[in-house]
Amino acid sequence: MTINEKQDEIVAEFADFEDWMDRYQLLIDLGNEQEPLEEKYKTEQNLIEGCQSRVWLQADMQEDGTLIFRAESDALIVKGIVSLLIQVLSGHTPDEILAAELYFIDKIGLKEHLSPTRSNGLLAMVKQMRMYALAFKAKGC
Repeated sequence: MTINEKQDEIVAEFADFEDWMDRYQLLIDLGNEQEPLEEKYKTEQNLIEGCQSRVWLQADMQEDGTLIFRAESDALIVKGIVSLLIQVLSGHTPDEILAAELYFIDKIGLKEHLSPTRSNGLLAMVKQMRMYALAFKAKGC
């Protein structure tokens, strides 16, 4: 499934809920469904700067050239946000990740319903995922 197809799925899923309290609950549920990050990855190096809550992000290159992201946060909504990003970007090549326009964030109204600090955190998470993609691309993995 392409990045845009995954984004379209998320947009459709969020369209089922008019009320933002229901959308927040969906985010929390998505975060709770995510596999917990192994303790060995909860390092200072994997902490995302710019997030008010603590968010750890781990990226690994698969043999087929795709990146797999894993993450965890100590805040429920943030954990849901990062799980959405993982759902969209994980399993794609660095080039696909770097070329992706993440339109689902605006289409589901996420940015406008987050506090300024959470919005900054969202941007920091996206930036870090792109930095991982850039680093793996530069390594020629």
